[in-house]
Formats: sequence, structure tokens, C-alpha cells
Amino acid sequence: METVTASINVPSAEGDAACYLSRPSEGSHPAVLLIPDVFGLRPQIRAMCARIASWGYVVLAPNILYRDHGLPLLPLMNLRNPDKMMSALRATFDWTRALTASDVSADAVAWLDWLDEQSFVSGGKGIVGYCRGGYIALQLAEALGDRVAAVGIFHAGGLASDAPDSPHLAVGSIAAELLIRFADADPGATPESQQVLAEALDAAGARYSIDTYPDAPHGYTMADTPRYQEAGAERHYAELEELLKRALG
Repeated sequence: METVTASINVPSAEGDAACYLSRPSEGSHPAVLLIPDVFGLRPQIRAMCARIASWGYVVLAPNILYRDHGLPLLPLMNLRNPDKMMSALRATFDWTRALTASDVSADAVAWLDWLDEQSFVSGGKGIVGYCRGGYIALQLAEALGDRVAAVGIFHAGGLASDAPDSPHLAVGSIAAELLIRFADADPGATPESQQVLAEALDAAGARYSIDTYPDAPHGYTMADTPRYQEAGAERHYAELEELLKRALG
């Protein structure tokens, strides 16, 4: 399906956020909110938006750090270089962790409201998140309730921990169908923590699927980093497309 992609500013809870918008060139379609990894909006995320849009969805990827950090988040660098990637990670991870659940939830409400006003949007809405963006996607599934019908979470960590605000403690408010795909041997997503998450989702009566991609490192979807794994990335696209088709049409 032919798509168009643009960089736009979208009203958020505390001002405008820079975003990528990808959508089919004709008609109106269900919408997907894409929460990027800690490296934020960049050509890789733009390409991912376009690919998902080609399945027949309007995809909005926001700069979730717009309050304090405009684009580019960091000077353009080659994230495929492990040393440069780690240097970038040390900065952006701290910025992303400082984002509060209440702030990102308020932003997401504003983003969904904006999508509702667009003539090229119709039908249900979903969320997909990567790395820390997957953690945020689970928080949003909890905060937004039945405003979202599908949530895909890929190579996220920390979804079930001993922290008093661990996301697994609030899954009872989730209405969306969840697709959760972990990286293999990820210290932030141990088999034990995955079991805790599954038990919480079972107790809440949630609709979900949890799995681990074998030999896939943390960040396996991101083709502009040394952690990219083609098999894991392609499997993620296939499973995400199935989820969105099933839940959003």
C-alpha cells in the first residue's frame, strides 16, 4: 500500500511534540501510536512507521521527551558503532527514565484526541513500544483502558520488578490485547520476572501472549544498532501485523 510520511508537530499535554506521521495515501484507517526506544525519533523509527503504515494503518511516533529535549535528541551519530551507541544510551536512557507515568499518560490522551480529529483516521487504535518504549506502552495500556484495543511490546525490560510502581501491579485496568516479546537472556526480563508478569495478567483476566525470541539480543528490532537481529525483527513484524489485523481490522 502506498504511504506518505511527514514530520509534524502534534498538540500534547504541555505544548507541541515533534512527531513522525505515516499513513496510507488514500482513505481512513485505524491508528497506531509508536513509542520508540531510548534513542528516539531518527531514520530507523521513520522507516518502521512507514512499514507499519503500509499494512493499512495511520502511525504516529512522538518525541516523548519534548518537554526538555527537542530533535535531534543527540547529534547524528553512527549507532552501529558499539562505543557510540553506549555513549548515546547513557544520556537518553536517563532522560527517558525521568519521564513520569502521569506525564506520558496525559500526552497519550492528547495524541489520541488529535488522531480522533483527523479525517484519515477511523476505527480502533493500538500502541507498539520498543525497549523503554515497551515499558511505557504497558503503562499506557493501563492508563488508557478501552481507548486502545491492541498493544505490542518488544524487547522491554522491567515490566515486573520489586519496585512499588512496577507496571505488573496495575494490569487489572488493561482492556487491550497484549503481545509481549522479550529478548533472549535479557537481564531486565528474566524468566522469573516473566512468570510474575504472566501470573498478574492471568489474575486480571487479560488477553495476552508472552514469548522470548531465541538468541535475539535486547534491541533486536533496531537495524541501526549492533543489536539488530534480522530473524527477530522480521518475526516481530509478522506477529505485530497479525495482532493489529485481529484487534483493529
